[in-house]
Amino acid sequence: MRRRTARGARLLAVTIAAAALQATPAPAAVGPPDGVITWGTSAYPIGDSAADRGYRMVVHTSVGGSDPRIRLSNAFGDQPVTFDSVYAGLQLKDAELVRGSNRRLTFDGSSSVIVEPGSTVYSDPLSGRLAAGSNLVVSLHTPDAAGPVTGHWMALQTSYATQGDHTAEESGAHWTEGIGSWFYLDAVSVRTPAAIGAVVALGDSITDGWQSSSDRNRRWPDYLARRLQKAHTTVKGVANEGISGNKVLADGAGPSALNRLDRDVLSQPGVHTVFLFEGVNDLKAHTGVTAPDLIAGYREIVDRAHDAGKCVVVSTIAPFKGWPEWDPAAEAVRQEVNDFIRSHRDEFDAVTDFDRVLRSPYDPERMLPVLDGGDHIHPNDKGMQSMADSVDLKSLDCARH
Repeated sequence: MRRRTARGARLLAVTIAAAALQATPAPAAVGPPDGVITWGTSAYPIGDSAADRGYRMVVHTSVGGSDPRIRLSNAFGDQPVTFDSVYAGLQLKDAELVRGSNRRLTFDGSSSVIVEPGSTVYSDPLSGRLAAGSNLVVSLHTPDAAGPVTGHWMALQTSYATQGDHTAEESGAHWTEGIGSWFYLDAVSVRTPAAIGAVVALGDSITDGWQSSSDRNRRWPDYLARRLQKAHTTVKGVANEGISGNKVLADGAGPSALNRLDRDVLSQPGVHTVFLFEGVNDLKAHTGVTAPDLIAGYREIVDRAHDAGKCVVVSTIAPFKGWPEWDPAAEAVRQEVNDFIRSHRDEFDAVTDFDRVLRSPYDPERMLPVLDGGDHIHPNDKGMQSMADSVDLKSLDCARH
């Protein structure tokens, strides 16, 4: 009897969610939305695109709100990309959608849109409410895409692909190819009360979630999002703008933090706070980066974010002894940078000390084994949660906005 009751409750919740996305079409809107980002990912080149290809992508929302919009990116393409059919619905299981939830998205009133190279495009708002913690599914079709494709390679989320246009289908029958990347989609926003805002986590593979459990939303920004939904704070949205291998100063695995700050962070709607947690890749790459170099990069990010009216929370660099590229020289720079962060709190709006959260008390240059994902640089699920739990939620909401 208990199983039937629980199952009935789940079905009722799904039905309510589907009904929330069923409403009369909202008025068309052009340009950046005036709401808050509820999901985001960093875009970079992830290979070559293909014609007549469909992508059904699963994303997990943070803050709830009304009139959701998506952002499509061709930031790294060298040719225009046509999207002739784009739908959004709610995930039931795998590639199958909740019945009645899949609805067409429009762009300036049109069912298709061409995104020029180097550009991003927002959809019109889709009337209805999107709940916090929802698995939103965006299905899109590109009839003639060619050249470099813009996306996010390491999604740690199973999405789906197919040949041909099956975007309107709620069945998963044609969506049989599982994929581990997001293609073209880089943001989802919702309308919220005016006081509500978001925090953007600007980071590398630790923020991107490597070594956390796939399809479980256990990256540290995911844990942070769940804390924020329960807290008495105006910061509710969380966007994960981590890229595996990313550096503060130099391009490589995607543009550097300095070079992607505007598109990945400052252009997003409703952002109150930037959470900066980068630097280990600059050190372990052995490119000669010094502590003053990295500190100068931090200061530039802080200055630009402050000029845009955003708060900035900076974290110390986590330990990574045991990773093959660790050496005493890189460790010395890490310690110098961390000492600077701790002793110059007045330059930032707040400081979070992930180094102290993750390090072993017996060997402070090394991650605590119980939090280690196994490679000595990336935390496991428990480590990710410990990081999120250490963030002072009040520090994410300062007075600059």
